[in-house]
Amino acid sequence: MSAPLATITLARAFGPVVEGEAIVSDEGFSPRYDLDRWTGLITKPGHKLEGLSIKEKICFFPTAKGGIAAGWAFNDIKAKGIAPKAFVFGVTNPVMVQGAVLAGIPITEGWSPDPRTIIRTGDHVRLDPSRRVVELLRRGG
Repeated sequence: MSAPLATITLARAFGPVVEGEAIVSDEGFSPRYDLDRWTGLITKPGHKLEGLSIKEKICFFPTAKGGIAAGWAFNDIKAKGIAPKAFVFGVTNPVMVQGAVLAGIPITEGWSPDPRTIIRTGDHVRLDPSRRVVELLRRGG
């Protein structure tokens, strides 16, 4: 295995190691208002990722948006087979963490440096929650 191109340190992380394609946003994320929970597409009009799917992606969002109902939405999208491989948040909240843990979706909070300065949508990354790191493995095609 070759050395990562870059490494991001995480403050908190839960879940198993996952690898996959990154989807990187400058905007926060709400599973209730930004996502079509039947297709896994970002459908909020004007969202910079509008039309992209989160299914099987490692999703980077600066903030989590939403309250009590947002947590169950993670379990819903996991049951429908449209969940991402992981959520990597700059800032999240206890409801989102509980929802991700219940659904078995890896979730993190806090990062250094900001992944948006290093990782682009389409890049291939590895999230290792036990080591609290995200590694950029290769640039997207």
